[in-house]
Amino acid sequence: MDAARLARIEARQEIGQIPIRYAIAVDSRDMESWVNLFVPDVSAGRRGRGREALRTYIDPMAAWFYRSVHLICGHQIDLGPDEGADGPTTATGKVYCRAEHEVGDRWIVMAIRYDDVYRKVAGAWLLESRKERYWYAADVTERPQAVRFDSWDGNGQQPSLPAPEGTWERFWAEADAGAVTASPLS
Repeated sequence: MDAARLARIEARQEIGQIPIRYAIAVDSRDMESWVNLFVPDVSAGRRGRGREALRTYIDPMAAWFYRSVHLICGHQIDLGPDEGADGPTTATGKVYCRAEHEVGDRWIVMAIRYDDVYRKVAGAWLLESRKERYWYAADVTERPQAVRFDSWDGNGQQPSLPAPEGTWERFWAEADAGAVTASPLS
């Protein structure tokens, strides 16, 4: 097996562990492990850069819910396009996740896709960024359609998925969405 091929296999294996480590860190409220999954210079938006800035964002966010379980359902990894002597140093990924959160007397179930950017830093693969997108968030006793696919934060906006996918719009332009759902995306 040549060195480049082995480096790509190892990269996929290492990157493949990040989503489950993230889920375990969130569900166990291991904030140190959570922030250390990100590159040292991670952007925390208006809070600044770095892991401590990220922590000022995630600490209060994790207090919105008591118990949680994040079930990783699948992970697509795309390496490169950079390729050095030691293999790729960047990658992207899409992670499917079913997350459940105890929020007061409610049990909120979410169907999520994380859109990830990874970077190799000092020999370790880390998250450079993670964007959460979701199909729905509803109490386990609710049908997602009945609560406009989001009964958690009540911001009135519909979840972002699956509409951003160009294939979604092209498919439904040719088919009758109203025949299979009472809640087609607009």
